[in-house]
Amino acid sequence: MLTFERQMQTLTNNQKIHYTLRIAAAMCFIGHGAFGIITKAIWCNYFALFGIDKMHAYQFMPVLGTIDICLGLVLLFKPFRIVAVWLVIWAIITAACRPISGEPFAEFIERAGNFGAPLALLALAGGIKWNSKSFFSALDPEQHVSEISLMRMKQILRLSVFLLLMGHGWLNLIHKPGLLNQYTALGFSNPVNVSLLTGIFEMMAAVAVFMKPVRPLIIVFLIWKMGSELFYPHFEIFEWVERAGSYGTLLALWLSLDPFTKEHFAKHRTFSVD
Repeated sequence: MLTFERQMQTLTNNQKIHYTLRIAAAMCFIGHGAFGIITKAIWCNYFALFGIDKMHAYQFMPVLGTIDICLGLVLLFKPFRIVAVWLVIWAIITAACRPISGEPFAEFIERAGNFGAPLALLALAGGIKWNSKSFFSALDPEQHVSEISLMRMKQILRLSVFLLLMGHGWLNLIHKPGLLNQYTALGFSNPVNVSLLTGIFEMMAAVAVFMKPVRPLIIVFLIWKMGSELFYPHFEIFEWVERAGSYGTLLALWLSLDPFTKEHFAKHRTFSVD
């Protein structure tokens, strides 16, 4: 434990953000892949969009799940840029399947952390360069990060957090049955009112992050998000792991707002001679 703390102290703030986003994106796809392995029934609706019937959907699910898990592990241990690019594209596709199949559009934006985490990781690493050499290069946590890369990363994080909080708040306001079941299981006698109040809180949180993100509020929203995602009635651990993109974008945004980093002092330190 002491060794870990010492290692963390040696990391620059940008390196902490890199590892936060990298681990979060990997967890997201490992969790998503786990649902493919256990053949989550609702996925049949998304396969149907591509003309795949239920029987074949159940056959394809473990295959796609295995690919998701493998790519998540690759990103975790050897983060090739092309893997991060694909995870952004795949996360957008899978999230978009929900509203296209008839679910509320809020289901798409509530998953902004899924594609926001790898996209912010790419921005931190200098973005996407459209050549094979860049695609197959590894994302280096020790490389110099330019001011424009930091600015783009912060914009992506801010927008991602805004969308994921707004989307979840929206689902609460329209009383998503799965959320009402959560509140009922937690012992609330009036889950509809709980859903309404939660939705208002999350939408206000989204606006606060979009208008003026401040560290104390971000950490409150991070704790809220990590805690609230524990209460799914089925497959709790897989759901929690899959939502790691949400926690990662919140934590990375919190780190990016730190005014007392080594980088800050190196840039603004002045010396006076008497």
